[in-house]
Amino acid sequence: MKKEPVLMISAICMVISMFFVPPGAAYIDYIDFRVLALLFCLMAVVAGLQRHGLFNWLAARMLTGEKQRRMLFLLLILLPFFSSMLVTNDVALITFVPFALLILDLTGQQRFAIFLVVMQTVAANLGSMATPVGNPQNLYLYSRFQIPAGAFFLTVLPYTLVTLPLLALSVLFCPRGTLRVSLPETALSKNRGHICLYLSLFVLCLLSVFHVLHYGLLLAVVCAALALADRSLYKTLDYGLLLTFVCFFIFAGNIGAIGGVRLFLQNLLAWQPLVTAALASQVISNVPAAVLLSGFTQDWRALLLGTDIGGLGTPIASLASLISFRLYLKSNGANARRYMAVFLAVNAAGLLLFLSAAVLTGR
Repeated sequence: MKKEPVLMISAICMVISMFFVPPGAAYIDYIDFRVLALLFCLMAVVAGLQRHGLFNWLAARMLTGEKQRRMLFLLLILLPFFSSMLVTNDVALITFVPFALLILDLTGQQRFAIFLVVMQTVAANLGSMATPVGNPQNLYLYSRFQIPAGAFFLTVLPYTLVTLPLLALSVLFCPRGTLRVSLPETALSKNRGHICLYLSLFVLCLLSVFHVLHYGLLLAVVCAALALADRSLYKTLDYGLLLTFVCFFIFAGNIGAIGGVRLFLQNLLAWQPLVTAALASQVISNVPAAVLLSGFTQDWRALLLGTDIGGLGTPIASLASLISFRLYLKSNGANARRYMAVFLAVNAAGLLLFLSAAVLTGR
């Protein structure tokens, strides 16, 4: 339960739903194998790039030297913002939160740890909404509704463009000053062939996401590449996320087969689908909310923005937020209560701002 709480909850929901809709051949139709294949391939490729030090090496190259404090903090916030668009919000935070805490320790700026980690978390959650591969719910909804690429970007990019100046303004809360950053030598893997391999596979992943390459062929290529070049990487992948999707696919399919529940959710979504998706995300997290609600409305824009914006708010609204919180707790002098107070204040403000804008503008 501590290691995979969302997986356990999804499994319990799935089992309970089976009492109302007994297992049968229809269960296979519930599962979106394309989404599972794309998630697996993206996880494998990003894990390979992370293992060979590409992200840390790039960050070290950007941050080493004499920096203005505000500029340094802005760079540390923007790293997860932009990287989450390609490597997902959780991977961005796993990579750059420890990196930021290390820099704060080396420069004696630990008092800014809560501010910086909270802002990195917000940046990763909002940056990840900009692309279909930025987070799991985007990938699922993009595949589920066969969203045209142009329509997808027109829907989300206004919020991304607004987020960027807001993140820049946030560093004004920090005092001015000059810091000298001297990072330990961050080595890039000597095996440059592996890095080139994973970058090539990432391009294939993008082609498959945009329906240029069939996901079955992509899966075969990625599995073969890992088996030949980096077999031990299989042990490091997040299979819990894949199983969570399977459980919620079955749960959502069973819920859709129960007439009374289906009617209730349809009426709720007919009232205000965007707000419903955002509020559901606060309780069950945005990925399960996207899977569950997608069976009861065709308004993909509302679900997309509702679950993306709904990643702000409570700590469980986005699983990436829990990742950064756990990483912060490992730092010296961590204060969980103070962190949570700052986190809730910043996220509540962001949720109110973006949700109000989405409702008032009609998305």
